[in-house]
Amino acid sequence: MKYLFFSVIGFCVLALLASSAFAGEQMWTFDADADDWTPANGTWSVEDGAYKLAKGGRAEHSLIGDAAWDDYTVEAKVRLDEGNWAGIVFRAQSEMEYYVYYLNVPNNKTELWRHKTGAWDARDKIGELAGANVTIANGEWFDMEVVVEGASMKLWINGEEQGELTDDTAEAYAAGQAGVWAWETAASFDDFKVSGDAIVGGGTPVEPLDKLTTTWGRLKRAR
Repeated sequence: MKYLFFSVIGFCVLALLASSAFAGEQMWTFDADADDWTPANGTWSVEDGAYKLAKGGRAEHSLIGDAAWDDYTVEAKVRLDEGNWAGIVFRAQSEMEYYVYYLNVPNNKTELWRHKTGAWDARDKIGELAGANVTIANGEWFDMEVVVEGASMKLWINGEEQGELTDDTAEAYAAGQAGVWAWETAASFDDFKVSGDAIVGGGTPVEPLDKLTTTWGRLKRAR
């Protein structure tokens, strides 16, 4: 009986580890480093459990992930430490070609731009969303969430839905990496998460330890 019990435990542990690796989610908490991130430009560092960008030039950003990622959700904590513009990159096909939803402090709004080849600041404006039930300010953490599906790009800030913008032009990007971004702004980023059907493995395991504890408790009660 004990052999059967521990065999079941071993199977459950392996199953949980497998689900962690293939659960369609990757997360970076920046507790140690950001070695798997690729800065496109700007001065980046990991300090105090956050991924930080020193104030510098235009369209400074760092990327993570697979160029084949298409429909997915990006979530991150964003703080504008000094300056006015910072946010989340998605569907980055290269260092020059990507979308960014960024917070605009002076005007309390979020803007969506499609960057393109030519220069770091070569870009086309897709649209903007007025701040809905949020006040965008310096020195505060904001929870940003972008849901990308087809031509649709929906945005939430601090759990408040901000709206949806679309890009159904011939220049639209259908897939690409994710990342973080700022424009002449010092910014901090934390708890960066990407989830979706195309996301596999890497990052921080997505299954919490309490799930394993719950499973152990159920098995003990079943003995």
